[in-house]
Amino acid sequence: MATSKSRDAIWQEWRERVNMAPADLESWLETDESRSVGDNNSGESTGHASGRRIVEIKRTNKDELTDSHWEHMATVVGYINRHCAQGGPKTDVETSAWRYSLMNWGHDPLKSDGCR
Repeated sequence: MATSKSRDAIWQEWRERVNMAPADLESWLETDESRSVGDNNSGESTGHASGRRIVEIKRTNKDELTDSHWEHMATVVGYINRHCAQGGPKTDVETSAWRYSLMNWGHDPLKSDGCR
């Protein structure tokens, strides 16, 4: 695995940071807002593709996660931490590209356990 964090540390951060339920994330990924943000080189943004993978991982039992799953989980946690550290816009957070991008990565910053 390309990360120096232990799987226990990744698991703990994953459970804290990925705060959208699989069904909620799936519904979000179907929206125009979800598709409106992110780097889009091949028809689907990196974040949007990541969101689909996050749904798969969240529906997988912990003991059935592959090395590839763990690597993606570490990537997701890193992305969420970096973008939360940016702080987001001062106004219109609810409809901001910053929030939409985080939601594609499974994190809604407006939830009570959002960026903190």
